[in-house]
Amino acid sequence: MTVNWMPIAVLAIASGLDYLIGDPWGWIHPVQAIGWTIDRGSGIILDRLKRPSWRWWAGGFLAISTIGGSGFFAWGAIATAERVHPLLGSIIASILLASCFAGRSLRHAALDVLQPLTFGDLTAARTRLALYVGRDTEGLTEAEILRAVLETVSENATDGVMAPLFYALLGLGIPAIGSVPLALAYKAASTLDSMVGYPEEPYTHLGWWSAKIEDVLTWLPCRLTVVTLGLLTGKLGRVWRLCRRDAILDPSPNSGWSECAYAAILGVQLGGRNWYRGKAKEKPLLGEADRPITPEIVLQALQLTRTGFLVWLLLVIGGWLVVSG
Repeated sequence: MTVNWMPIAVLAIASGLDYLIGDPWGWIHPVQAIGWTIDRGSGIILDRLKRPSWRWWAGGFLAISTIGGSGFFAWGAIATAERVHPLLGSIIASILLASCFAGRSLRHAALDVLQPLTFGDLTAARTRLALYVGRDTEGLTEAEILRAVLETVSENATDGVMAPLFYALLGLGIPAIGSVPLALAYKAASTLDSMVGYPEEPYTHLGWWSAKIEDVLTWLPCRLTVVTLGLLTGKLGRVWRLCRRDAILDPSPNSGWSECAYAAILGVQLGGRNWYRGKAKEKPLLGEADRPITPEIVLQALQLTRTGFLVWLLLVIGGWLVVSG
């Protein structure tokens, strides 16, 4: 029996590229192209369509066409490159898949904010934090900055790291589609949600589809991430208990679970009052404040995400070897 090692090699190379290089500054990035498409499409809809029902239907078309188009682009780019040479196809596939993983970007963002805190420079930390979060950062205390960083790390661990990997691994079992198209399609859904999936105007109707599709696509990988991290740390019972108590209070069906899992494992509490454009917004408290959030705890959260990623990757590669052997 001949074993096709290329899909596994692409996964391994893409994971290595994200860990070592991430998103090189100034390089053309597939997710940037997706973002440009969403920005242009949503701008046209908001400018030309004024009725809520029209925006709702147009938002559905934008979401479905962007997600499907991203997957089809990845499939077509790889197929075209493979016709030139199989190795070129694998290179293109590895680069596209690496762009779906945000492990290094997430780590860089956290360290970028933590670095000035080591010198007590709250002003610089607030300025840098504003690059990565939507909340108001002016006047935040050190404790509030650290909470914001940990919330960003723990929320994006699912939709930026584990969920794209989930769909990449799922694609191994669907050779006709493949890992990269599924992962890039998910990345498009996640990008849509982050750009237009808001209940506030002007995105209330335009972004409805984007928010709902991302919620559905993230639901399973989010729960699998929660269970994986709970098992890895030997705290599954505590994690599940606190998530069932606290995460269900979060309006998002996924981010609350992701944040609460990290809070439960690390023994800290997330959530509370945040300010957005001068308006206070209360988020449910997640976990129990057994200890304060410190830079070391943020680093532990980043390590948890890396470990979970590697476990999923190695388990599937090991299963592939057993089945193929």
